[in-house]
Amino acid sequence: MPRPTGRVLTLLELLQSGGTRSVAELSDRLGVEGRTVRRYVSQLIDLDVPVESVRGRYGGYRLAPGYRLPPLMLSDDEALAVLLGLVSGRRAGLTTTQRTASETASAKIRRVLPRHLARRLDTLLDALAFTDQPGDGDARQPGAVDTPDAEVLLTIADAVRHRRPVSVRYTDREARRSERTLHAYGIVSHAGRWYVTGKDARLDEDRTFRLDRIEDARTLPGSFKVPAGIDPAERLLSAFATAEYRHEVTVRIHGTVEQIRARLPAGVASVDVAEHAPAMGEDRATERWLRVELRAERLDWLPAVLASLDRPFVIERPAELRDLVIALADRLVSCARRA
Repeated sequence: MPRPTGRVLTLLELLQSGGTRSVAELSDRLGVEGRTVRRYVSQLIDLDVPVESVRGRYGGYRLAPGYRLPPLMLSDDEALAVLLGLVSGRRAGLTTTQRTASETASAKIRRVLPRHLARRLDTLLDALAFTDQPGDGDARQPGAVDTPDAEVLLTIADAVRHRRPVSVRYTDREARRSERTLHAYGIVSHAGRWYVTGKDARLDEDRTFRLDRIEDARTLPGSFKVPAGIDPAERLLSAFATAEYRHEVTVRIHGTVEQIRARLPAGVASVDVAEHAPAMGEDRATERWLRVELRAERLDWLPAVLASLDRPFVIERPAELRDLVIALADRLVSCARRA
């Protein structure tokens, strides 16, 4: 539950967004009673923030016109989100002149952040690596984005930097929970998800964990040595390449590589020229039968992806995927026939 100071700052942010806010609305947004909202308003006024009371049917509270708030007020989660977004933008090539806009913005943010938070965020950026591949290597389902807990992310980053063991509570893709002691080598951002690579100390085996599945992280006493030549990003991609999934899918699609990659990026599927492909008449130079292979934990997302390609396709395996495509087609026909 947020502390009273945090709610007062949230109230200030709501008023900063402009307009008049009713007591009922503020009470609902802050999760407190109306009299508590009035007490928070009094605290802001004591801090010389000019909050005005507006009477009448549409009354409430607002900031006095022309009032300028301090240059930056960010919670830990907000500062983390902003800085990581700037780093991602810099990697995407969002530049202005000789320096990137993200570099100058990052510098401004750091100047006004509390020193302890700035150090923790710098530690995270030092521990962070990015892959260059699109797609979703875990569920083999493109488009999914999962956000890790900020405190977990910062704690593990500190453990990476100082080579300290960390205890984590983890829930795997089968919903099984376990507590593990991890020697974390690095944090990797890949296709909208965050991972930590390292060694499971109890099993003495290399492991990769999704950070959004870690419920809690706690630094332990002691230290460990990182093996020479460790590249966390390469380890992550290697783990995806060798991982076992429930389904192996092969589909022949008539079209171009670009058309297929628009729905099934390189991190999700491989694309090769199909052998002994059936004839399709006179092909355009850029269109031909291509064999698409991928591994997936679930198949329910694939029929819609294949339909969105709007290209002829033949399912080679598994038979279950054919049934799912037929079921989707039947539902679409049924909906189209409804008056």
